[in-house]
Amino acid sequence: MVKKKEKLAQDSPSLAKSVSRETRLRVLIAKPGLDGHDRGAKIICRALKDAGMEVIYTGLRRTPEEIVNAAIQEDVDLIGLSILSGAHNVLFPQIMKLLKRKGAGDIPVIAGGIIPEKDIPRLKRIGLKEIFLPGTSTQEIIRWIQENIPIKKKVRET
Repeated sequence: MVKKKEKLAQDSPSLAKSVSRETRLRVLIAKPGLDGHDRGAKIICRALKDAGMEVIYTGLRRTPEEIVNAAIQEDVDLIGLSILSGAHNVLFPQIMKLLKRKGAGDIPVIAGGIIPEKDIPRLKRIGLKEIFLPGTSTQEIIRWIQENIPIKKKVRET
């Protein structure tokens, strides 16, 4: 019987690398606002878990305050926002301001969903690290995270 980590190493050495680390990358996936569609967010959660990351999913209809508080409480390495409602230009700046106000401005934030390309430069200017549009593969998202987001240097109990 091949263990999961060994199987990942056979299938994809880059994915197995994240599983074999002493501590795993902690990612908070959140659905801000009144958006009620979470299939995409759940697919991302599963893909990140399969890549060896620890994933905390907030569920639907979270306020910016709930998202920021959860990220701080869970001591995450990354926040991923999923939005389909079109409220990204209101909700994302609120989240970024709250992170800074609460001393957590160092937590990187990425987003995905229905976001017009014309809005992406503004969202990146306010601090979002990357925006993934419909059609982006889960492997591309995983690769971007692995290449750009370091694990915090501390010991976590599992």
